Amino acid sequence: MHRITAVLHTHNDGLRLGRCLETLYPCDEALIVDHGSEDDTLRIAREYGARVMRLRDLGGAEQYLEHLHAGWLLCVSPKESLTEALAASLYEWKSEPHSPSAIRGFSVFLREETSQGWIAHRVAETRLVRSDWSRWKDLFPLSEDSAPALDGALLRFRLP
Repeated sequence: MHRITAVLHTHNDGLRLGRCLETLYPCDEALIVDHGSEDDTLRIAREYGARVMRLRDLGGAEQYLEHLHAGWLLCVSPKESLTEALAASLYEWKSEPHSPSAIRGFSVFLREETSQGWIAHRVAETRLVRSDWSRWKDLFPLSEDSAPALDGALLRFRLP
């Protein structure tokens, strides 16, 4: 069975973090990499059972990867939530037999809340990657055209 760690980078995200963490039930653990929050972010993360690492304690952004326990990383923003369809897709994928595969990442479509309503992004973003993934753009994996898309979507909410 595949193991997934959800990775969220936070900075003063206390108002939106709980909604995100509640949808991560297909993941085996949640890792919060905090960038100096001064609100309730860390308290909320711990209440949901997330593991918390402060980036300043690690000495560098890339070092948190050394502390992961899972073979796969699901990278999400605190203002995003998994749809039930995406959660089901992750459960189905996790239950597949372990087999060596050339697939190193999977993509996810995003739906974003705007002042005009919800819009669907036409290009999927690579968000589920093996823990040895080496291609990053800022805090998220660099998207790869060959990464197959999972069913479902991430919902990106406007800031409260």
